[in-house]
Amino acid sequence: MHVPDGFINAPVSVAAGAVAATAVAVSLRGARRELDERTAPLAGLVAAFIFAVQMLNFPVAAGTSGHLLGGALAAILVGPYTGVLCVSVVLLMQGILFADGGLTALGVNISNMAVVTVVVAYAVFRGLLRVLPAGGRSVTVAAFAGALLSVPGAAVMFTLFYALGGTTDVPIGKVFTAMAGVHVLIGIGEAAITAATVGAVIAVRPDLVHGARGLAAPLKLRVDGRLVDAPAAAAAPVPAAARSTRPLWISGLVTALVLAGFVSYYASSSPDGLEKVAADQGIDAKAREHAAAGSPLADYSVKDVSDARLSGGLAGIIGVGGTVVVGTGVFWAVRRRRAEDLSAAATAAPAAH
Repeated sequence: MHVPDGFINAPVSVAAGAVAATAVAVSLRGARRELDERTAPLAGLVAAFIFAVQMLNFPVAAGTSGHLLGGALAAILVGPYTGVLCVSVVLLMQGILFADGGLTALGVNISNMAVVTVVVAYAVFRGLLRVLPAGGRSVTVAAFAGALLSVPGAAVMFTLFYALGGTTDVPIGKVFTAMAGVHVLIGIGEAAITAATVGAVIAVRPDLVHGARGLAAPLKLRVDGRLVDAPAAAAAPVPAAARSTRPLWISGLVTALVLAGFVSYYASSSPDGLEKVAADQGIDAKAREHAAAGSPLADYSVKDVSDARLSGGLAGIIGVGGTVVVGTGVFWAVRRRRAEDLSAAATAAPAAH
């Protein structure tokens, strides 16, 4: 759903940029409460993983494909504020290095793919957890539902932007019907990927899943062949700081590199939902060439590498590597700011007495 330059006029693009900048600023402050010494590097990994999976377009209808947006996945794994930042980092990397998503439309894309998806998904996710039984399975079910609804939510937001500042004269009813219809189908794929990923992380490290905090099942002991709840003292968890995140980080990074560097070659080549709707309805009549169209990595290929498989794979690996470095740097900076705030508060507390 990367909106290119020329779909939305300048005034609305500027307004969307202001909305996106405000959301990112709020998220930078909110992420200070979500990130600690363990989750800061994992947030960078989540951003890199989303970048990799977005390269894996899957078919959803005749001549149409879809790909992960990632807002729901990021919000549930590392928190909603950090989730907005994760997807924003991905969109920034894609727009600057890979000419994917217009630079003048960056505010529109962040609003659609980062802010709306996170808000919708996390609201649905938290709402369902209030009524579902506590446990990892409920987290996975709620993640599926939140992700499913987040994609048509983003499609509705694009329709609103188009209604306010579309550069072509297409009836808004047609745009809404076409966008909502195809993105409901894409939402099913988004939901499946999100639920599978969240479920996999919960299976190995539930303590690192932001949306699963406080929902851990009691420790079980086998007594005379039967599983019984462990006594409260035995059930005390191992301090989180004592458990290394390195194995999960390494396995997650390797997975992202394999997906972007190898599996992406087999992704669907059909246009995604927005591209298909734009072509069918004439929304793309005034689309402009991307400002970074001459980038050595434009269109997810490495310039002057003639072999398509090698070119795409190298571009994917570079993208994952760049995203994890930039994302981790951003989140460590946010984490450091939180530590400074806590230190300043601790220093000021005695003076207050």
